[in-house]
Amino acid sequence: MRDTTTVFAGGRLLSFSLNRKKSSKADFERIALPYLSHLYTAAFYLTKDKAEAEDLVQETYLRAFRFFDKFEPGTNAKAWLLSMLRNLFINRYRQKKAQPEMVDWEKIDQAYGLMVEQAQSREENNPENLFFSQLMDHEVTEALKELPEEFRSAIILVDIEELNYEEAAKVLDCPVGTVRSRLSRGRRMLQVALRDYALKRGVIKE
Repeated sequence: MRDTTTVFAGGRLLSFSLNRKKSSKADFERIALPYLSHLYTAAFYLTKDKAEAEDLVQETYLRAFRFFDKFEPGTNAKAWLLSMLRNLFINRYRQKKAQPEMVDWEKIDQAYGLMVEQAQSREENNPENLFFSQLMDHEVTEALKELPEEFRSAIILVDIEELNYEEAAKVLDCPVGTVRSRLSRGRRMLQVALRDYALKRGVIKE
C-alpha cells in the first residue's frame, strides 16, 4: 500500500510516500512527525539553504520510515531522527567538500581573551553566556551558519535542539568530552564573530 503524507515545515510544504501497512504508518507518524520542525531547523542550519534543507528532511523521513523497525520504543525519537539526518548530510557534505575547513584558533583565542578581560563580573555578562541568553536574531543565525560543520552541529544539537551531552554524542558518534569541547569552541567562535553586534546591542561594553 502506498500513501502520501503532506506536512509543513519552515513555511514549506513537504510530502513523502510511505509504502507500508497502515498500522506502521500510524505509529511512525505518531512518533516521528512531531519532530518535523526540529529536523527542518537543524537541516537549514547545516545546509544553509532552504531548498536543500527541505530535500534533506524528506530524505531523512523516508529513510527513517524504511528503518522504523530498528527504532527502539521508549528511546529518544528526536535524537534518532537527528542522527539519521546528520549522517545523510555528512555523506552529501563530504562529497561536495574537497578540503577540510581550517580555523585560526590563535586569532580566535586572542579575540576571546580580550572579551573576557572586558566583560563585567556579573554572570549574565560572562562571555560564555552572552549570546545564548539572547534570541536567535538574524545576525546570530547567519554567524552560526558560517561555523565549520563539526562546531555548528554541536551547537545545533545542544543549544538549539536541547539534547543532553550523551544524546548529542550518540548523534555525532563521538565521546561526550568531544561534544563538550566542540560546543565550547563553537560558542567561542560565535561570540568573537558577533562581538561588533553585541557592542551595538549593548550586551557587552568596550
